[in-house]
Amino acid sequence: METIRPATRRNATGPLRRLLWAGEAPRPAPRRRFWVYAAPLGVLPLIGLGIAAGANLIDNRVLPAIVIWIIAAGSVLPVALCVRWPVLAWRLSFLMLFLGVINVGPKEPWPWNTVQILGFLVVLSRLAVTQGSAVTVWATIGSLVPVFLFAKSANAGGAAVLLVAIAALGNILYRRRHTRELVAEQEELTELERAKRAVLEERARIAREMHDVVAHHMSMIAVRAETAPYRVTDLPESAREELAGIAQAARDALADMRRLLGVLRAEDGEAPTAPQPGLADLDQLVATAHTAGVDVTLTADGLGAVPETVGLAAYRIMQEALANAARHAPGGSVTIDARGLSDRLELEVRNRHTGPETPGGGHGLIGMRERAALLGGKLTAGPDGFDFVVRATLPFDRAMSEGAEPE
Repeated sequence: METIRPATRRNATGPLRRLLWAGEAPRPAPRRRFWVYAAPLGVLPLIGLGIAAGANLIDNRVLPAIVIWIIAAGSVLPVALCVRWPVLAWRLSFLMLFLGVINVGPKEPWPWNTVQILGFLVVLSRLAVTQGSAVTVWATIGSLVPVFLFAKSANAGGAAVLLVAIAALGNILYRRRHTRELVAEQEELTELERAKRAVLEERARIAREMHDVVAHHMSMIAVRAETAPYRVTDLPESAREELAGIAQAARDALADMRRLLGVLRAEDGEAPTAPQPGLADLDQLVATAHTAGVDVTLTADGLGAVPETVGLAAYRIMQEALANAARHAPGGSVTIDARGLSDRLELEVRNRHTGPETPGGGHGLIGMRERAALLGGKLTAGPDGFDFVVRATLPFDRAMSEGAEPE
């Protein structure tokens, strides 16, 4: 956006440098379909006008043929250039205002041929429509110099008024278009802010519901499990250990939930920097499953070079698979096979159920597939004979190049 700031020499001469010698980025090519046909057809009239300008110069001036045709070409070439390079076209037209007056004939009312005058007006109007006000002002001032220098006896004042009027009209059109672009940009930013605010409000609502409902129940589970040995007398030692394990698991779940709530409530989108679990914590995960009564056998190989992002996703997938095995197929054994290869991690979790399967309708499998998809991998889950198998392939390339974090 344009801002008002104190005038400095650099601010004053910057537009002049852009006009005279700074590099110019080409304007975007017109995208409308009729330009595909209009552009070639527009070249033909320019060639015809150039030939007409050359014929007029031959009739009125005594010049070498090469000079005549240079002036004729310089009268129409800037018109073709101004579509995408308006500043470059003005520079060439301005130079031709000095070359076009060589050996002016006595019968010529103006020191320039008619084609050159009309072409220069087109170039100046194009520059005024596409460039800032300061550049247009400098171009107009520069254009008046040859007018008063070479056309003193040919109504230079009227020509100067015409040039100023064309530049002013073009600048008005430029300002209107620029204002519309600023308004559209501001509306887009407003919509983005509204969408961001809506996302933050929804995340805050989810975090609030999780805190008020899930966290409350988890806290009650932990409290009841910790206080049960004091409220219920004559509990065997095995029951006390089981209750202590339940209490610890509930506390760990509460810690994970607090970390998740922190992510949901973070307005800047930055996740907490607390360490996340990974493949180094597999032994603890297996021990926790053993404590919960799940018979788990872990086989791991080549996990040292697995990226942290892939390790986190694999840990969460195994964690959910073990939870599903304990929930839906209690009493069955579980085998975990994790193998790190040169470019991927292959993971298989197989559980055999010995009793009736407990149906489930949660989102665990959906979440596992989403974690694998975030890394560009794939995950399948389904029955395999008497077993239920979860297989995942997690590639390393996206994790190392993007540094994406599933959580």
